[in-house]
Amino acid sequence: MDITIGELVTRKSYKHDLLFRVAAIKKDTVILHGADIRLEADAPMDDLVIADSREVVKRQEREKQKEEFSYRLFRQDYQLMKEKRTYQTTDGYLHEGKFFQLPAKVLHMDGDQTYLRKCISLYQRVGLQVHGVHINEKEMPNEIGSLVERIQPDIIVITGHDSYSKSKGMKNNLHAYRHSKYFAETVREARRINPNLDQLVIFAGACQSHFESLIRAGANYASSPLRVNIHALDPVYIAAKIAYTPFMESVSIWDALRNTLTGEKGMGGIETRGLLRTGMPYLEENEE
Repeated sequence: MDITIGELVTRKSYKHDLLFRVAAIKKDTVILHGADIRLEADAPMDDLVIADSREVVKRQEREKQKEEFSYRLFRQDYQLMKEKRTYQTTDGYLHEGKFFQLPAKVLHMDGDQTYLRKCISLYQRVGLQVHGVHINEKEMPNEIGSLVERIQPDIIVITGHDSYSKSKGMKNNLHAYRHSKYFAETVREARRINPNLDQLVIFAGACQSHFESLIRAGANYASSPLRVNIHALDPVYIAAKIAYTPFMESVSIWDALRNTLTGEKGMGGIETRGLLRTGMPYLEENEE
């Protein structure tokens, strides 16, 4: 059987439970990236089966339905937040003056180029300004400093692929994780530049990441408390919730997590202030 990079496969030893994309081939070992989740795994070539095209279509349709459902929930949440801001800004609709908003700027660092494109599409769909960068997880600690200085983000998303390996140690052993230590180092580097948890909001982690280390390093939100897999788009919904919450209000953990596809098993964090600022008056471009 000829398996090539980019091909979609499943694993016989795991009863074909997840769909993977072939990321690299090293002799008889194949490096796999989850097709919809941020999991990195490896498997021997003879454990893999090329995914049936009809089954791929079915899985993709199910994922699209889940993603659309989550997006609709976010849009409902966003609409409620927008109506509340309008009410407050117009002093209970007593004034008709138009107002403007200064939304947060997002720096999204992703170890997976395919997922990065998918996330950027969602950022654009929800109306957020994003600077997306594809960087290998191991290189993120070296790159974060210059990126923060150049882009001056309000929110940083540090993600890619990760996994926990029982054969490498207990769950509290950071070295038993594929990329968690690099995510934690990246968070610490960002916090050296801006230690304020409400001025710079950080999400870090991927599938099965060492949640506690990421929070201790300075992340506001991280994965994965129960070491479960997270969806590729989950970090975007965390960022969007913070970005569209007024800076005078705090975001409860439950509010931040409820629009994600994974929920509290895969995501967690600390209470954090929103970043949206509203101003008046709004002047039309052609107005003198």
